[in-house]
Amino acid sequence: MNNKYSAKFNIDYTKFKTTTSKRRRPSATRELTKISYSMPHNVISLAEGMPNEETFPITEITVKLTGGASFVLEGDELGAALQYIPSQGYPPLLQAMREYQKRVHNPPTWDNREIIVVSGSQDGLSKALEAIIAPGDPILVQDPVYPGVTIVLAPHQAEIIPVPQDKLGIVPDKLRQILEKRDIEGKKMPKLLYINATGANPTGSLMPTDRRRKIYQIACDYDFLILDDDPYHFMYFTQEEPTSFLTLDTEGRVIRLDSFSKVLSSGLRIGLVTAAAPLIASMELHIQSSHLHATTLSQVILYKCLKIWGYNGMMEHYRFIRSFYKERRDRMSEIATKYLKDLADFEKPEAGMFLWIKVRGIKDTWNMLMKRGIKHGILMTPGAAFLIDSSMSSNAIRASFSRINYEEMELAMKRLAKLIQDELSYENLLAIDNT
Repeated sequence: MNNKYSAKFNIDYTKFKTTTSKRRRPSATRELTKISYSMPHNVISLAEGMPNEETFPITEITVKLTGGASFVLEGDELGAALQYIPSQGYPPLLQAMREYQKRVHNPPTWDNREIIVVSGSQDGLSKALEAIIAPGDPILVQDPVYPGVTIVLAPHQAEIIPVPQDKLGIVPDKLRQILEKRDIEGKKMPKLLYINATGANPTGSLMPTDRRRKIYQIACDYDFLILDDDPYHFMYFTQEEPTSFLTLDTEGRVIRLDSFSKVLSSGLRIGLVTAAAPLIASMELHIQSSHLHATTLSQVILYKCLKIWGYNGMMEHYRFIRSFYKERRDRMSEIATKYLKDLADFEKPEAGMFLWIKVRGIKDTWNMLMKRGIKHGILMTPGAAFLIDSSMSSNAIRASFSRINYEEMELAMKRLAKLIQDELSYENLLAIDNT
């Protein structure tokens, strides 16, 4: 571990927190639950409002894993898996995840960082944004962007500042120009940049390390935090694993969102937030006042998988995931080229599970897909759904290759080609009628 940096980050995190976040106070009962998990066994507790495990109707859960391994939850272990836990997470999993994050990302220092288990990375995204972005606050957001960001920000009426992307993601020079202009004009400066640098949703781009370094330096220069939403970190199709912003984080500016939805199970609803301890503490207080903690059973299942597989076994599982989706990516690209080569353009995605298609000759794909797509037997997401400015049009389409089989891929691209051809003919007729 690299220890050349100070163990304490020289950042006053209170300036980044909203007034609401600062007003949150710990729940006495939640704090007692936390204490109960760490106190000596000879202490008799009558403090928590926990139900008696003997009343739980489930007596055994057997989980079988690919590769032949299995485990059984029963007795005290099952009781713990069905019980209340501290809001930060299941203690054995928390410790395992700390070691996991250190090994995967090797951040410059760990001493002033913490993690919290959340109910999927969308929950972590929501908690992080609501801790930092107050009504009217400016926030930097990659454009196009995952819509889960804008639905969180909309009620807060945040000033969303779109940052242009190219085929490698956010453009550092464009980011710096935006900030320089705001500074000169005396406008309020943003506290946060939202970024999805690996397998960007919807474009599938993968940002190279040198560009990430430039963006991180800009964050240091202009004193803002980076919310790194990274659900596709292990679903890259390049030779080398992407360098995460956490790996580059010398100052404690990165809030990292991890998800096990894409690599383990989306239904388990397990995500992870890694950030400076004061920011994690704010999110924990929010969870105390909302859903108390992420599902215990899901956390125990994840912990048992880690325990059985070990770190190397988990990495082997990720290698399988990459191989699986890379093959589908390659096939989808081949089929799309076959049917769309004269109708649309796309970049072969370097990570994730989406093909970002830009249709030639059509300004907006919304009506084509939403009104006429189903009649042609296909359902895809129009590009406008990912734009910051919903009034703008987009000629793009996001097509997912994660679940459909190869026969369905072939049929879908064939139907899309026919839909585009019909749409072009329809627009040509309209143009003739208007002349």
